[in-house]
Amino acid sequence: MIRPQSAAIALFLVTLLASPQPDLKAEAPAKHPLSKETRKMMTSAWEKQVAELTEQIKQQPDRVGFYSRRADAHFFLGQFDKSVADYEKMVELDKSLDKSHWRRGIAWFYARDFKKAAHQFEIYDSFDNVDRENGIWRFFSQARAYGLKKARQGLLKYKKDDREPFPSVYKLFSETIKPEKILADIKAAKISDTEREKRHFYAHLYIGLDHAIHNRDKKAVEHLRQSVANTWGPRSGFGPHYMWQVGRLHYELLTAKAAKTKKKK
Repeated sequence: MIRPQSAAIALFLVTLLASPQPDLKAEAPAKHPLSKETRKMMTSAWEKQVAELTEQIKQQPDRVGFYSRRADAHFFLGQFDKSVADYEKMVELDKSLDKSHWRRGIAWFYARDFKKAAHQFEIYDSFDNVDRENGIWRFFSQARAYGLKKARQGLLKYKKDDREPFPSVYKLFSETIKPEKILADIKAAKISDTEREKRHFYAHLYIGLDHAIHNRDKKAVEHLRQSVANTWGPRSGFGPHYMWQVGRLHYELLTAKAAKTKKKK
């Protein structure tokens, strides 16, 4: 799940997120790890990108890259239907993107078109049968579309090695490992600080999303907050950065849901 990102936006976000973030241990899970100013600046940057790309598309309506970047900006803004539309346009213009377009699958998931999302991750497996991250999203999509039992029964089987920590994380979904074991193994591993931060990012992201798919929102928020506060995710290549945005969006959706529920009481 990797693609080059717009250099200007990437540099902007790296600079923006370089400032120290709040101490996780000192803050409640509902306290966003990014400051209001940071979030406002990020939103402004994406809105500006959407506006600029919309004008460019008017001039060159067949440029796949324009739709790709605008779709990403729409997605980061939480405009999931618009994101899907632009990802669909990419495939319309270039049919070769159909099987590999994992971003379209994730956008479909958040647009709540779970069957289409599941199909995207099914056909992606014929493009890359090593990537367990794809299998995770297929599981999530099938769980929402058909129920957890059927999704678990249909988990893809992987024989080849994959990047850490996905071999362990994938076992979460067959219920053959506990989150505590995954995190303990990362802590004990003899690896660099950067590699440990990377593994913690993915572990907290997918532990959080697993809790969310089981409707354990409180635990989901705790782990998703850890993934958003992670220092590796937002500064890495496009794939990890995109998934960091997924964690941020899901965290914000859950905290907004909790606040709305609390207000009704």
